Amino acid sequence: MPIVDVSPGVSIAYESFGDPGDPPVLLVMGFGAQLLSWHEDFCRALAARGRFVIRYDNRDCGLSTKFDDHPVDMGRFITAVSSGDLPFALAMVPYGLPDMAADGLGLLSAIGIERAHVVGASMGGMIAQTMAITHPERVLTLTSMMSSTGETAYGQSTPEAQAVLFAPKPADRAGYIAAADRDLVWASKRYGDTAVLRERAARSYDRAYYPAGVGRQLGAMILNGSRADALRELRVPTLVIHGLDDTLIDPSGGQRTADLVPGAKLLLIPDMGHDRPRELWPEIIDAMEAHTG
Repeated sequence: MPIVDVSPGVSIAYESFGDPGDPPVLLVMGFGAQLLSWHEDFCRALAARGRFVIRYDNRDCGLSTKFDDHPVDMGRFITAVSSGDLPFALAMVPYGLPDMAADGLGLLSAIGIERAHVVGASMGGMIAQTMAITHPERVLTLTSMMSSTGETAYGQSTPEAQAVLFAPKPADRAGYIAAADRDLVWASKRYGDTAVLRERAARSYDRAYYPAGVGRQLGAMILNGSRADALRELRVPTLVIHGLDDTLIDPSGGQRTADLVPGAKLLLIPDMGHDRPRELWPEIIDAMEAHTG
């Protein structure tokens, strides 16, 4: 798998699908998830629509650079955020969403792409929004999927989903795979499938089991703050996709994003949770093809 240097001390692992001569689409993954979560069949289906598709591991995940010199105690971090001690929380985290956005843009530069269609899911949507905000000249279109604006009044998790998100997973392979069943709490009610969740967990564990990065990514996400004012000024063509079954980031997060970005299109998908069930790929890919055409 190719790994490229995107800035001093940061290397990013990526894969591509399709013809490099086609319009490039950069897929940005979410919190704690490797590039595997953009399923290769999904990537190939999008590439078959005439797109050059790139998926990559965020820093502190998969095969990209790990920030082992900055351990984050999740319990202390969550306590600090909950009590409002943001200076202490900020001091624990070595990077923010702008750094993660710079990684994605740095990847594009490293492989010779000046401008791309950028698609982000969950935390990846926040990163993609940040790319468009900080470097709109490099983002042909933005697709923000099952994400939010950083405002605390929108896109909140249910208590049950939040409990699963913050619960530590077993370190042994069998336990880690079995724990994937918990993710049904935010999956599609109609299409959620424990076999699919377990298969992805097994592949992720075998490829690059690395729980230490989760706390740093969480800190970058939580401490980024509101992007509302910047989104109001955004002039990048924007598509917002959100599942109506999403309990991890409530659909109000997607609705709010679309309300803020001038001219944004909103696609609310029934039977989609905080996931992309294979049964809904045709609808999602149709929308992405039309938006990036």
